[in-house]
Amino acid sequence: MCPELYDPRMGYDPRRKLTDGDVQDLKPEGWWGDDGKLFRDFHFGTYPACVDFAVRVAALAEAQGHHPDLHIYFRKVRVNYFTHDAGGVTQRDLEGARAVNALWDELAGAGGTGV
Repeated sequence: MCPELYDPRMGYDPRRKLTDGDVQDLKPEGWWGDDGKLFRDFHFGTYPACVDFAVRVAALAEAQGHHPDLHIYFRKVRVNYFTHDAGGVTQRDLEGARAVNALWDELAGAGGTGV
């Protein structure tokens, strides 16, 4: 973990854009960083399972007050996090990605992902 994220002299600002190195070091399992975005693809057995997952991610994002871009394909959902105001990935994006991973794990454990 990069110490600059928590330097008390800077003050902690969750909207602060992270460096590419920070993103690579801190990104959750399964996520990728590319062109200032954090993204992950989730694969499903059916199109309706994709839509269901996207709706659940949207509800989670609404509760967090931080919304990713969602792209629904035939049997895949891509979740992109990017903080527009900061011009890149912030700590809030990492938190959102972790929450989506927790949702994915919860649904997979319940057999509800359609994988």
